[in-house]
Amino acid sequence: MIKVENVSKSYKLDDGNSVVGLKNVSFEVKEGEILGIMGKSGSGKTTLLRALRGVEEIDEGKITVGDVSIDGDSSLYYYNKLKKVTAIHLQRSFGLWPETVRDNVLRKLYSRKYFDESSTDFEVAESEFGDEADKILELVSLTHKSNHYASVLSGGEKQRLIIARQLAKQPDALLLDEPATMACPKTKQEILDAVKKINEELNITIVLVSHLPDVQKYLADRVLLMEGGEIVKEGTPEEITEEFMSGMAPIVDIKNIATDEDVVDVKDIYKRFYLLSGGEVLQIEDINFKVQKENILSLIGPSGAGKTVLLRMLAGLDDSDSGEVLYNVGDGWHDIAIPGMGRMAIRSKLGFMHQEFALTHYATVLDQLATRLGYKNDQVVKDARARAERMGLGDELLDALYLLTDLQENEAKARLEQVGLAPDILGDLFPKFPETATREAVADIFESLDLDLDILQRKSYELSGGQKVRVMLALILVSKPEFLLLDEPFGDLDPITLRTVTNSLKTISKKYNITIIMVSHNTDFIKELSNRALFMDDGKIIDDSENMDEIVDNFIDFCHASYLKGE
Repeated sequence: MIKVENVSKSYKLDDGNSVVGLKNVSFEVKEGEILGIMGKSGSGKTTLLRALRGVEEIDEGKITVGDVSIDGDSSLYYYNKLKKVTAIHLQRSFGLWPETVRDNVLRKLYSRKYFDESSTDFEVAESEFGDEADKILELVSLTHKSNHYASVLSGGEKQRLIIARQLAKQPDALLLDEPATMACPKTKQEILDAVKKINEELNITIVLVSHLPDVQKYLADRVLLMEGGEIVKEGTPEEITEEFMSGMAPIVDIKNIATDEDVVDVKDIYKRFYLLSGGEVLQIEDINFKVQKENILSLIGPSGAGKTVLLRMLAGLDDSDSGEVLYNVGDGWHDIAIPGMGRMAIRSKLGFMHQEFALTHYATVLDQLATRLGYKNDQVVKDARARAERMGLGDELLDALYLLTDLQENEAKARLEQVGLAPDILGDLFPKFPETATREAVADIFESLDLDLDILQRKSYELSGGQKVRVMLALILVSKPEFLLLDEPFGDLDPITLRTVTNSLKTISKKYNITIIMVSHNTDFIKELSNRALFMDDGKIIDDSENMDEIVDNFIDFCHASYLKGE
């Protein structure tokens, strides 16, 4: 069904050097088979999948999917033919229409016949494809969400909707690049079961890239292990996962124990959310807890429990309907919801890493680090206030602009545009750090994250997936924050790289006395890093424990995550 013969691909970097993406890769996949592909971040897995899809031109070799073939000399015409017989779900891909789940699928079904997804006639789409849309939503277990808007879905639900849209194309081969990384165990189980169901009922051939041993064991018939752009071994899921995990570093011998000093006080937080379609979906209430200095606290629970919403309120990125989030910084306690210099003092000591983070595509790593240090440094509040006075800006407006530095770039730009301000104003108030000082500031962080200083001059698009995650973490850590808030940013790291990040976080948090509050679905990561967890469901805290093994095991049972139990 799929045949790959001696495929090679390399990339030219802006500095004139080249990086090997694929090197003499050969394998075959039978019709209806689920082939797994494993390897560390940067091993070539995603490059191979993109080549199979037809969106990555190969230098040498040949790829055949069904009746379509391409080689190093093929024109765009043949690559487009390959795109028509394949469908792909890329990691961290959340591109969906801002409308209902069902309409998202109907659009893709309509475009299959009429070749124009953007101008879908929904009356025609409903009459011709309505039953097929319902069948696809049933396959991916989204029937109950069919009338909900895509924008309010959880991360795992968005991934299942993306898979549903790919199925609407009726591909010969479905290519999945870490389709379940961002989901909680409950949702991940549903995604994996959906993939199984798709394979069994449609007999569709699947190539599955996943670095998670439990996922490969649950789904794959056969697994390839990649390293440095080459296939180094082939075997059963059990054989390959054991080989892969043998390269994992041991857990660093550091016990992160919190002090008795309260530094965060969350009081009576309440917030209600409504869908534009579908009625009330979430009510966060009775949220009360304190966090001690050097706590590493995990917020755990199923997708849609309210973890990310709560974390954003803790960061002051979203407002609660009532309640307080207090931080003990500088001269005393301050409420992060109250505008002014007190909130700026909190924010200067706080780092936030988003789930759907994005580096600046064409900027060098060094330039982004210099910008970040301009936002977060010991003198930033004092210096920015002096600049704001010269510009005629008051404290509350300065504070509102400073809040934008913790948002993702596109969200920050959108908010500036709403009030008629150019993005340059942030650079005027918070100028970049000098290059030499930036290099010095980041050296120990890069060493702890196993990042080579040579990548400082690389552009974001020249980094592997694993490098992007670690560079983003370096951007947050370079200012040595007192508070670090993490919203599941490591979901697509392979276990070996994740162990490096976990060890690094333990070392750095201990060295710089950082208090961490994080959302994560990775049960091993939670156990290794956290010393306390809050278990959330349906907007409420249902458990608070320092017994990490017990609370995580309860979470797994709650999610009925049989793949984590080898069932």
